[in-house]
Amino acid sequence: MPIKDQLAQDIKAAMLAKDHQRRDTLRLLQAAIKQREVDERIELDDAAVVAVVDKLVKQRKDSIAAFEQGGRADLAAQEAAEMAVLQTYLPQRLSADEVATEVRAIVAELGAAGPGDMGRVMGVVKTRLAGKADMGAVSAAVKAALAG
Repeated sequence: MPIKDQLAQDIKAAMLAKDHQRRDTLRLLQAAIKQREVDERIELDDAAVVAVVDKLVKQRKDSIAAFEQGGRADLAAQEAAEMAVLQTYLPQRLSADEVATEVRAIVAELGAAGPGDMGRVMGVVKTRLAGKADMGAVSAAVKAALAG
């Protein structure tokens, strides 16, 4: 089942269960998906929807860090709850070892060597690991693979 269809069903279920937090978070996700579809005049497939979810999760992580730094534990908790709901729509994340293995395979496949090839490797890595791994960890793995 496409993610957008699952999202619509989950919104209905949250409404019936009177789970306002989940309903509001899912509506926010649905609005972000629709906004991107309208902006780009395309119909998003599951991979593009995962990219939208990943972006929203990253925004929540940044907000949590800012709220915790500002001493607003209440707002940080709300953002964490939203992030937990959003993460259910992401595919299973790869472990650090799996990311490193994938990166080494891509570096070998491209014949990349040295920091000068970072952009070329990251372009391929982003397409293959989008939504499956945290891009910060992926970037560190690419740097390590090209340095060694």
